[in-house]
Amino acid sequence: MHIVHTIAELRDALSGFKRPAFVPTMGNLHEGHIALVKQAKPLGDVTVSSIFVNRLQFAPHEDFDSYPRTLDADAQRLQAAGCDVLFAPREQELYPQPQTYKVHPANDLGDILEGHFRPGFFIGVSTVVLKLFSCVYAGMPAGVAAFGKKDYQQVLVVRRMVQQFALPIDILAGETQRAEDGLALSSRNGYLNPAERAEAAQLSQALKALGQAAKAAQAADLPALEAQAMQALARRGWKPDYLTVRRRADLQPPQGALLSEPLVVLGAAKLGSTRLIDNLEI
Repeated sequence: MHIVHTIAELRDALSGFKRPAFVPTMGNLHEGHIALVKQAKPLGDVTVSSIFVNRLQFAPHEDFDSYPRTLDADAQRLQAAGCDVLFAPREQELYPQPQTYKVHPANDLGDILEGHFRPGFFIGVSTVVLKLFSCVYAGMPAGVAAFGKKDYQQVLVVRRMVQQFALPIDILAGETQRAEDGLALSSRNGYLNPAERAEAAQLSQALKALGQAAKAAQAADLPALEAQAMQALARRGWKPDYLTVRRRADLQPPQGALLSEPLVVLGAAKLGSTRLIDNLEI
């Protein structure tokens, strides 16, 4: 596996290839990331991953400085998974000057749910993903990029960006990888102490229960069911931001009396000082 740190080195390593399979990450890798690499690998002629902790998607009070950086261990895991090229740029390489040109997702997708509770988050995500795409796919006729469904809204934001900019990139949405107790794998799970880790699986359980209740309900019942789900988590010591049922296509509330369209249950809640997110398609 080639490990490169500059855009010039990356493009040199990719010269001669025509269809990169790309998995962008912020490092501190877990089995969810590795599963994406393995799923993406057969879809391209070279497998690329990036590790970059993107300052633009962190608010001033969030964990940019403390976010785990484990490059050596990550590189070993990527090599074992069959990755061919690891792009690990320094911040000065991707942002040699202040990034004043940014990608603003449409408000109806970028400013709801995660975008509401983390203002500007999807501007930072979209901007760095577009820049990484320009680094990896420059001069390429086509490619594929893999993102995990745990970040469900992010997948939709990136997919819509690719469509609107007519980028020749197929977006692969990999299924969420989970621990045995149902907790979605996340780099931030490492922040949990033992008692919090034992409790953390309750988020996926709450989403499952809300999804089951929604299947037997009508659209008008959803606000009450969502409120009850949040209250149940709060009684266990969580601080929920949202537990909600939305349309898979655009993350808007279901329309009409009957819940007949494909739906997803999404949740975000803080346990101690750690904010966790998860979702479940129903």
